[in-house]
Amino acid sequence: MVQEFEDHGELTVEVRADRILEAARALKNGPSQFTLLSGVTCADFPDEPGRFRLAYHLRSVQTGGRVRLRAWAGGLDPQIDSVTSVWPGADWQEREVFDQFGVRFHGHPDLCRILNPLDWDGHPLRRDYPIGGEEVQFTDAV
Repeated sequence: MVQEFEDHGELTVEVRADRILEAARALKNGPSQFTLLSGVTCADFPDEPGRFRLAYHLRSVQTGGRVRLRAWAGGLDPQIDSVTSVWPGADWQEREVFDQFGVRFHGHPDLCRILNPLDWDGHPLRRDYPIGGEEVQFTDAV
């Protein structure tokens, strides 16, 4: 474990990326039994060494407790182990993070784009992704 803190009654546990599977198994099989993965999210912090911070939002059906498991995926070649072996429901959520941020999940059963076309260039939720678009044409303006 790297860091543990509580805010607004919710516990956050941050671990090194190479320990994510170990931490996931411990949380799922531990006394609180965090058996429900309700979400996998990612945030891009370009000025941080780890750049992409992943958050796994967990819930214990038995106790009603919540915990957030976090890890940094790295900046140049973001990657981390997939937690689909622990929570199969992570499948589509990890694919979304891969598609939008470019984080690779080792051991994922089918890591491919899920929201963008297969030939899409880049990852649109990265902060350095170019914002563009088409100029709006007003045809009814006088």
